[in-house]
Amino acid sequence: FTDKEGGNVYFAKEVLESSSRMRQRWEDEVRKLVSKWPDQKPEAQWSTVSDLPIKRLYTPEDIKDMDFERDIGYPGQYPYLRGNQVTGYRGKYWTFRMFSGMGDAATTNARWHLLLKEGQTGLSTAFDFPTLMGYDTDSPKARGECGKCGVAIDTLEDFLVLTKGIPLDKITTSMTINPPATALWAMYCAAAELQGIPLTKIGGTIQNDMLKEFIAQKTLMCPPEPSVKLISDTVEFGTLKVPKWNTISISGYHIREAGSTAVQELAFTLRDGMEYVEDVIRRKKLDVDAFAPRLSFFFNSHIDFFEEICKMRAARRIWAKAMKERYKAKDERSWWMRFHTQTAGCSLTAQQPYNNVVRTATEALAAVLGGTQSLHTNSLDEVWCLPSDFAVQIALRTQQLIAEETGAANTIDPLAGSYFVEALTNEMEKQAWEYIHKIDDMGGMVAAIEKGFPQLEISDAAYKFQRQIDAGEKIMVGVNKYVSQEKESIPFLEIDDRIETEQIERLNAVRRKRDSKAVKKCLDDLKQACKKGENVMPYCIEAVKALCSVQEICDVYREVYGEYRDPGLY
Repeated sequence: FTDKEGGNVYFAKEVLESSSRMRQRWEDEVRKLVSKWPDQKPEAQWSTVSDLPIKRLYTPEDIKDMDFERDIGYPGQYPYLRGNQVTGYRGKYWTFRMFSGMGDAATTNARWHLLLKEGQTGLSTAFDFPTLMGYDTDSPKARGECGKCGVAIDTLEDFLVLTKGIPLDKITTSMTINPPATALWAMYCAAAELQGIPLTKIGGTIQNDMLKEFIAQKTLMCPPEPSVKLISDTVEFGTLKVPKWNTISISGYHIREAGSTAVQELAFTLRDGMEYVEDVIRRKKLDVDAFAPRLSFFFNSHIDFFEEICKMRAARRIWAKAMKERYKAKDERSWWMRFHTQTAGCSLTAQQPYNNVVRTATEALAAVLGGTQSLHTNSLDEVWCLPSDFAVQIALRTQQLIAEETGAANTIDPLAGSYFVEALTNEMEKQAWEYIHKIDDMGGMVAAIEKGFPQLEISDAAYKFQRQIDAGEKIMVGVNKYVSQEKESIPFLEIDDRIETEQIERLNAVRRKRDSKAVKKCLDDLKQACKKGENVMPYCIEAVKALCSVQEICDVYREVYGEYRDPGLY
């Protein structure tokens, strides 16, 4: 139907008038019911887990201003609300990418092979805390942390063990690494070349998103400005040399884990992405269509089923509009939002841990119905420890059951047109744009971070949610309702402390055998590149080939760019 402005409205005037009359009759019936049954509370405040108000009923009137062609459309067509791919999951399932990384490189390599044997279709690895912060295992700051929350990587020799038997030209790998991303990606590139694989053939993702570190996760090394410069270096190098690699995964996951609302996750993540686009255009003079198709995103799928679906749908539409209208991208692939999703670690509970299987399944289904291209399902024991073989198999089977048994992948965007889903999608987009424009007015995301704006917004949201849990206004089963005093026993994975001793021995052996003159030259060359503002990636690759360690490379960054200390805003 065409409205007076010539737009294709979703409902004819007659349909809306009929809906209004029917709704009025229904509301009269509700009032009669309430008068008979006083315990009924139709006017009580119902909301999402993020406190977005939810009406008791949605009708055509809630989406009366929508234009089907402009706002919804078809899969594979602008504004991509319904997905990037024309055929959805009928063409290809999302990538089953279970998070792994524990102990040393050999242990993690064994887990990778196990997961591939069980049907995983893409690799993903976490690194231990010293590696995440750019320190070697023998650093005084690293003691007691080796392999505890991910795999310990000090030099290229560790990385070669990590990738042993993995065909790097056939399997994509996602690496959750941020401050030292240039060093770890350099190791991946060097490992591929040692396998005889050209850089044009390898594919994968480095997280490499420092803005969200300043906002939420707090693995910090250098100040914001040089941190963003290093990211632009990787984008430029990938565009020119490693065209199948996603050189950044712009991450809302950690923003949500820090306590943000769904709208804050949506807004801050996308505004981070816009900041990176602007920096690459300004600093590297690249045309937006040269690099934007390889940008990727990473979202959290939390426990509120419909809120998460709507968040992901809104994200695609916001990004398409931003790329087309703000940055004048002409390549349709630049308009696509490609994203990975992980179920919410912060929704898992130590109490009644087998409940986490149900939570994860619900969150995974929301991610699928939201159109994710890649998915990690948390293991039931992750609130206690790194995933055991037992728990990680259940988590992987959860994805396989959703794909193969539930029918959720049979049709594309099956919730499109729902009065509720479309109205909530619209509302989340509206509120996200309000945040984005507010950050624009502050001078961009770096300026907003320096003012503490996103940090304080998230801390306020986290505090409010915890108060609601404490007061019983929001429910967590097994925590503040249906509590049990019985303790459940689950298989528990522990990292042996001997791994640290063995890792230090391997690191010292590498130092004894390497060419110290070559190491010094590579680090000096890297330092000069940093001072001159050159792209650091070629120098990093040469440095890791000479067996420079992660800390030695990161110490150059710390020396040239300085170290950042979180101001600790409250």
